[in-house]
Amino acid sequence: MAIPATAERISINLRIDATSRELIDRAAEALGKNRSEFMLEVARREAASVLLDLRLFQLDDPTYQRFTEALDSPPRENPRLRKLLGTEAPWER
Repeated sequence: MAIPATAERISINLRIDATSRELIDRAAEALGKNRSEFMLEVARREAASVLLDLRLFQLDDPTYQRFTEALDSPPRENPRLRKLLGTEAPWER
């Protein structure tokens, strides 16, 4: 993901042990990147993965079948939900 030229740049400071810094530096060098580029790329990738994990899930075949049947079946009657959905929102008054 490219950073727009107009994006404000801020710094993030981390305290790490020498062994971790050396490992990160070696990995960055292996990819032809500096430490900051490497850490930002890895942090972005992990952040995207975490957020995708909140929206993407995998099911085995029997579980997927039950899941799709539940989605396809009509909803159960829920008087409290019906009342809520029929209530005018305060900002619409």
